[in-house]
Parts: sequence; structure tokens; C-alpha cells
Amino acid sequence: MPEPRKATVRQECFLPHPGYPHSLRRLDFEAAMQDVCDYFNDVNSYLMGKGFRRLDDMIRPAGLSGMISDMLTDSLGQHARALTPNLQHNGHPDLLVRDRYPGDAAASGEDGVEVKASRKSGGAVDTHGARKQVLCVFTYEVDNRSWIAAQDREPFTFREVYINEVETGDFRLNNRGELGTRTATLHKDGLKKWRQDPVYLDMPFNENTEPWRSPTGKMPKKGSTKKTTKPGDADEQPTLDGH
Repeated sequence: MPEPRKATVRQECFLPHPGYPHSLRRLDFEAAMQDVCDYFNDVNSYLMGKGFRRLDDMIRPAGLSGMISDMLTDSLGQHARALTPNLQHNGHPDLLVRDRYPGDAAASGEDGVEVKASRKSGGAVDTHGARKQVLCVFTYEVDNRSWIAAQDREPFTFREVYINEVETGDFRLNNRGELGTRTATLHKDGLKKWRQDPVYLDMPFNENTEPWRSPTGKMPKKGSTKKTTKPGDADEQPTLDGH
């Protein structure tokens, strides 16, 4: 039976960082990301061997992002020295500073990391409210091109990882109407601040229009007249996936 292409984490895509919060290390991110890649490799090999579709072809985008968020939270909690998964159902944040809260459970804690996964380039995601927090977002890509044989499609790939502290004033509230759940998303300046010092970037970029993706950290060249639209030119529409 044909085998799916294997996902992996690219060492060269990790960028120098001034210091991760809560004693996190680059190897914690790398190990958690590789855990997810290995899971997709193993599960998809089994599914395709039984004649089923790949996992990333079967699950709807929002459900897939939620699943990946939970997997990353659990894996980071295993590898990190000072963080552990929040044992409170629907508690915030996803990862707590170990032993900071009774039973490592908090409905609304302050010390920890909120973890999200999204297909949206740039990492602008919905949150359940504007609050001061350390926000970590992993963006990823899946190849769902049905006109290409499954074994020839690109594997699940992490594209970006950002982690930084944000304040309540960095958010804008999203109006979802009378039947929708009110959410908050980082506004233009909040996104700009939060995207400083990315952890991991594995994607093409234009340093004139997307300087936050440049490994050199260069800002747009003066006198550039090329008109392009990029995340951050205006308040971005958030992704509805994640959890």
C-alpha cells in the first residue's frame, strides 16, 4: 500500500529568541511539534493501509485545529520544565505554572500560556475574551487537494510559531450578533507587538511587506512603492478555528 509523505520539523526554521516565557526552551517547542508530526505520520500510515482517507482529509478545519491545540498543550506540558496542562475543564490558560494553583487547575488563571493552533497565516485567532495573557499560536498547513493522489500530497506542516505577552488593550471585540458568542482578537497594533521575535517560520516571505517573517528581522525598505496587502495593514479577520 502507498505510504503518505512524512511530516517533520525543520531545524533551520527556528529563529534566535531573546527569551521564552516561563522557562520554556526551543527544544520544548521542537519536541511538541515533532510529537504532532509523528502522530500524523503514524495515524495516516495506518489509515491509508486500511484504505481510509488521511486524518487531515477527514476532519473539518475547526475540529482539526482544536485537536492540534489540545495535542500541543499536552505535549508542551510534558516537555516544559515549569508548565503543566490546566486540569480545569475549559479553564484558562491552557498551560499553568506548575503548583501555582491548587491541583494544577484554574478556571481563570493569570500565570501560564494559552495555546492555539490555526490554519491562518499570521496567527490572528479568536479568543474568548480580551485579557492579559501569554498567547502562543502555532499555524499549520494541510494539503487537501483531492485531485492529487493522497500519497503525493504534502504532509501536515507547521508554518509559524509565535509566543508573547499581550494586554487587554491589545484586543478588539468581535460582534457576532445576537446568536453568536462574543470573542476578541488582537487588533493591528496588538498583532504587530505580539509577532515580535517569532519562534519558528517555515514559509516564503517578502521582507518589504512581511518583515515579521524575515529571519534577519529587516524592516521594509525605504522608498518601496510596491502596493501589497499583508496581515497587519488593517485589523485582520480572525480565524474561527482553534479552541
